[in-house]
Amino acid sequence: MTPFNWDDLRVFLAIARHQSAFDAAAEMGMNQSTASRRLQRLEQSIGSKLFERNSRGHRLTNAGHRLLEHVEKLEATIYSMESSSFGDSVALSGDVRIGTTEAFGSFFLAPHLARFCQRHHSIHVDLLPMPRNINLSKREADMSVTLERPIADHFVVVKLLEYRLVPYASRSYLQSLPPLRHRDDLTHLRWVDYVDDMVFTDQQLNLKRVVPDAQPYFCSTSLNAQFSAVRAGMGIGILPYFLCQNVPDLVPVLPEQVGITRTYWLAAPSERRELARVRALWDYLRLVASINADFLMGRSPTPVQVTHASFDQLLS
Repeated sequence: MTPFNWDDLRVFLAIARHQSAFDAAAEMGMNQSTASRRLQRLEQSIGSKLFERNSRGHRLTNAGHRLLEHVEKLEATIYSMESSSFGDSVALSGDVRIGTTEAFGSFFLAPHLARFCQRHHSIHVDLLPMPRNINLSKREADMSVTLERPIADHFVVVKLLEYRLVPYASRSYLQSLPPLRHRDDLTHLRWVDYVDDMVFTDQQLNLKRVVPDAQPYFCSTSLNAQFSAVRAGMGIGILPYFLCQNVPDLVPVLPEQVGITRTYWLAAPSERRELARVRALWDYLRLVASINADFLMGRSPTPVQVTHASFDQLLS
């Protein structure tokens, strides 16, 4: 067997994570034929077929699964070595990519990240607000904020915050209804909800928990779209306080009787978590979450910005 070529192993790793040579090649900035040629060279070097190719893409063989385990360990070692050798473990510079749920990233995190970037000019932040979970194992991001607590052993995971969701409706829609005084009054309203068979986590099944007998009138995979529909008078929806508190035309409906508290978790692969730029953003997000606990739970109408003194304390 000839010695392994790390570039070929990187191609193998990308194809295994994307399950597609085309997508892997695009991520790595090469054409698909080059990626396929490097994979073929690796398979010849090992003497084993690493993928089964079919109409759904590339699926790992048993030999591929065995190699993947070793290559991921090698990748983690190389990341750690690069951090130590090139100063990433102490330098507050470079790229950090964070994945979040859609509305939380767009409406809550983005303004706070702007303040972080103003203070750390040499750190470039990519924010990925997505209507799905970010796959840290596939290196889609350096860290993620997620509704499900990751359980992988090689992740560092902390509880970031709790936030509250309650029914919201537009003033115009409420004016068309009789007074709403009890939970039972909500059953036959026009509800805005998620597309049931396309939720990416059971934590999104809010309506079934709050008003089990209600039937959705309008559904979307996007919480941002639900927010817009509720604001336009489409109906009533279960929405987070952080999204709606400062929108004058939206009104919470029976918030003392109906509501859900959810948890966001902050996670990162252990080797990425040790990079200085990642640690800086990690600590900043935890500070932002801490000082905004009342806002996120609906006890305060105004989000709190990190002060210069708080920044200085983080850096000390």
